[in-house]
Amino acid sequence: MDQQRMLDFDAEPERILHPDDIFERANEDLLRKLSENRCVERKSAKYSRDKLGENVCMWANTSPDGGVVVVGMDDNGSFSGCASLHPKQINNLEKAPHEFCPDARVKTKQVIVENSKGKQDFVILFRVEYRSKSVVKTTSGKAFVRRGDSKYLLSPEEIRELQADKGEISFEQNDSNLPYPRDFDEDAVAHFVKKVREDRFLPERLSTPEVLDVRHLGHIKDEVFIPNVACTLLFAKDPLRLFPGCKIRFLRFEGEKERTGDKYNAVKDITLEGTIPNLILQAESVLDSQLRTFSPLDTSGKFFPVLEYPKTAWYEAVVNACVHRSYGNGLKNMPIFIKMFDDRLVIESPGPFLPGVTPENIYQVHMPRNPHLMEAMRHLKFVLCAHEGTQRIRETMLDMKLPKPEFQQPGDLYSIVRVTLRNNIKQRRAWIDQDVSQIVSEALAGSLSEDEKNILNWLAVNQQVNVSDANRLLGVSWEAAQQLLLGLAKKRILQYIRFKKLEHNVRDSRAFFRLVSDLPLPDGAFEHTVD
Repeated sequence: MDQQRMLDFDAEPERILHPDDIFERANEDLLRKLSENRCVERKSAKYSRDKLGENVCMWANTSPDGGVVVVGMDDNGSFSGCASLHPKQINNLEKAPHEFCPDARVKTKQVIVENSKGKQDFVILFRVEYRSKSVVKTTSGKAFVRRGDSKYLLSPEEIRELQADKGEISFEQNDSNLPYPRDFDEDAVAHFVKKVREDRFLPERLSTPEVLDVRHLGHIKDEVFIPNVACTLLFAKDPLRLFPGCKIRFLRFEGEKERTGDKYNAVKDITLEGTIPNLILQAESVLDSQLRTFSPLDTSGKFFPVLEYPKTAWYEAVVNACVHRSYGNGLKNMPIFIKMFDDRLVIESPGPFLPGVTPENIYQVHMPRNPHLMEAMRHLKFVLCAHEGTQRIRETMLDMKLPKPEFQQPGDLYSIVRVTLRNNIKQRRAWIDQDVSQIVSEALAGSLSEDEKNILNWLAVNQQVNVSDANRLLGVSWEAAQQLLLGLAKKRILQYIRFKKLEHNVRDSRAFFRLVSDLPLPDGAFEHTVD
C-alpha cells in the first residue's frame, strides 16, 4: 500500500496533497512534480502585480480549498526564479495580494530552487484560502474562479449567483417580472394560502397578498403585491417564461451506459414542464410507470413484490433536485435530468454544493439554497424542511439491501450535483430467473429474453397482462410490447384471451394475456390461437 501511494504521488501529487500540504512541504523536488492543474498556478517573476491579484482572487473563490500560486516558475515547469528582481520588486510582489485583492486570505513564503541556468535561486509561494461565506473581488471590482486549468472571469450575473450560493444575497427573493395575479395560478395560490392559515393560525383578515408577503414570497409596495422568484417557481402559470430550465427531462437508456451518435441508446425521452409542485407530481407518475417490480419467492414459496428502488429514496432525491437546485441567471436554462439505466437511477440538478456542504457531511448539514421556497413546499406537504431527507434516502436504500446513495459534484464550479441510486441488478436477475423457472421449464426459461422473463415474473403476481401493462412495465413502444406478448403466446407460454373476433382496425379493449391454464374463461371470452 505504501509503495502504491508513492507511485501515485510521483505521478500526480497535487491530486493527493491538500494546498496546505503543498505550501508547508514545498521544496524544489515537490514543485517540479506538481502540474499546473487543480490547485497550483505557475507564473513568471515578470508577471504583473495586478494580474497576480487576479490569480489570488481566483483561488479565493474556488472551492473547496483555494490553491497555491508559484511565482518564478514558468509554464513548462522550469524555474526562472526571482533572484534577479530588486528587493523592492520582491516586496511589491509579496504585497500585491493585499493591494489588489484585499479580501483574500494569503500566506507567503520563499523556497530555494536551482534555476534553469543551474544557479541557486528562489520562488515565491502564495497560499490562498477559499472564502466560503463571501465572493472575493479585486480592487477593480472583478471576480474570478478556476475552471479546469484556466482563470475564468465571472459575469455580473454569475457573481450574483455565487453570492446567492454563499448566502450573501438571496436569489429567490429577487422580484419577478410577472404581474400578479394575472400571470399566476389563483387556485394554486388559494390552496397554499389555505394551508398556511391552517399551519400558522393566521387571522382571516389577512388578504392573500398579505399571507404571501408573510411567507416571504413577495412584498407589497403602494398596495400592489410584487411576487418574487420563489413565488414564480411555485405558482406562475408559465414559469418557463423567466426560467426556461424549470423542467425535468427523463431519459431511460438500454443497458448500463449512455451512448451517443448512431449508438444512442435512449429508449424513452420525456420532458416535464411546469411549476415545482407540478414537476414533482409529474416525475412521480413517470417513475412509477417506468420502475420495475420484482417478485422473488419468500421462505413459504410464495411470490412477494419488491421494488427496484424504494420509492422514498427516489422521491426524496427528485424533490431535493427541484428545491435545492440553482435557478440563478447562470443556470436558469439548464433542466434537471433523471437518467434510468439497467443498474442505476441518476438525478442531476444544476448548481454545485453550497459552501460547507460536501458528499461526506451531506447527511448532517441542512443548508437549503432556497429556504423560503423550501418552507413553502413544507406547507404544501412536499418536504419536511429537515436534513433527514438525505438520511431517509440512505436508510431506505440500506433497508432493501441496496448500496448507499452516491452524492457527487463532477466537474468544476457551476456544474451539477448528481445523486446515484444503484439497484442490485445481479440479484434481481437471479430472482427473475428463479421465478420464471417456477412457471416454465428451466430449459425454456433459459431461452427467454429478460423482458419476457419480466412479463412472466409480473404475471405470477398479477395473473393477467394486456399490451398497455407491458408497455408501461418494460418501457418499450406499444407495438413492441404487443409483439413480445404475441411471441410468448406463440411459444404456448401465454394464452391470448379476446372478447371480439380479431379483425383489422377492430380494437378489443378487454383483451388480455395470461399464463397457460385450465381455469375457465370469463363470460364471452375465447382463446385466440397465435400461429
